[in-house]
Amino acid sequence: MESLLITINIILAIILIIAVLLQKSEGGALGLGVSQDNFTSARSVGSFLTKFTSIIATLFIICSVAIVSISRDELRETQSVLEKQEEQDSSLPQIPQSK
Repeated sequence: MESLLITINIILAIILIIAVLLQKSEGGALGLGVSQDNFTSARSVGSFLTKFTSIIATLFIICSVAIVSISRDELRETQSVLEKQEEQDSSLPQIPQSK
């Protein structure tokens, strides 16, 4: 299940990159120096590509959260890294405890 979600997430990431690169550059430099002409066009309804990008970005975030939640459930069943290391090193001589 996790590998399927990772594959879907990679595909969504590639589609998202392509959708962002295909969009027309407004050139406002993050909204700085926008003239009145550009201000009215910024309020207009977004194009198909803008809506498509927002949908893909939302799906990407949902998929990423799902991957994290699934991997957290699997981690709860296992031991911590320190506990595993102590079990592996149990055959080695131990340092005496100070009194």
